Amino acid sequence: MNPPSNTAPELPWLVRHEFLLRRLHSLSGLVPVGAYMCIHLLTNATVLDSAATFQENVYTIHSLGKILPLVEWGFIFLPLLFHAIFGVVIIRSGLPNTGNYPYAKNLRYTLQRVSGMIAMLFIFWHVFHMHGWFHSDAWLKNVAEPLNGARFRPYNAASSLALALQGGLVPVLYAIGILACVFHLANGIWTMGITWGVWVSKSAQRRADWICTAFGIGLAFVGLSALGGGRSLDVQDALKMEKAMYDSKVASQRLRPEVVEHKRWTAEEEKAAAERVQQQSEPAAAEGSNAASAEASGRSTVTAETATP
Repeated sequence: MNPPSNTAPELPWLVRHEFLLRRLHSLSGLVPVGAYMCIHLLTNATVLDSAATFQENVYTIHSLGKILPLVEWGFIFLPLLFHAIFGVVIIRSGLPNTGNYPYAKNLRYTLQRVSGMIAMLFIFWHVFHMHGWFHSDAWLKNVAEPLNGARFRPYNAASSLALALQGGLVPVLYAIGILACVFHLANGIWTMGITWGVWVSKSAQRRADWICTAFGIGLAFVGLSALGGGRSLDVQDALKMEKAMYDSKVASQRLRPEVVEHKRWTAEEEKAAAERVQQQSEPAAAEGSNAASAEASGRSTVTAETATP
């Protein structure tokens, strides 16, 4: 018989490195994921200035060329995937504790996890809806586009954004997703400050709470304004502006058509977009004409009755 072993069984890898992983998870939520979200919403909000301003900002981003995928994966997608996956691990291991902690803090604890799940689902759908996840031609043509994905074209940024946000359900999903992301970031900054010992006393936590709340309200306003601005863009004017800007950059040799053609609509797609806009504007124009006719008819009737002795 073998003597009993005095060595304790080795703990799972996640348990042994839990402290480091939680700190990395907390940090990645702020930088780079949270910082990128702020930049992304602010960039999208430039549609409120003009479609040309927004388009120029998109050109600036894509001027990184071949480095852009490295930046996207190194500073956005991989940190985001880590934050999302480890966040699910944390959610599965934690439950609200109303017996030991006040209700308000447990409510924020729960909302942080609920908003995180909503934000994760929204971001995966948003990336598919706008970019189709993968840039393979076969994937885009056979999978993404038939499922209403890959709607965004960087060099038709304003018009493709406006068309992608049409309908009744899509804007609602975006509004919910934006608010979930903003709450998760703002509330996460507050809890991160406690975890990292930035604000420890109750008075410091109260001040930080006000600051994070104001930040969240401001960022939500920016995000929802960007959503409203994107929906209200004049697609036909945007198409004309985008063509003029693209032709100007090609003429000045800042763009090479053979390299960037996949980032803009083909002639057939642009024609289809214009026709879609025309179809959407016809019912509105008809309603406006009918309303004007009814109003004119009403005025004529009143005039005739007034003129009758």
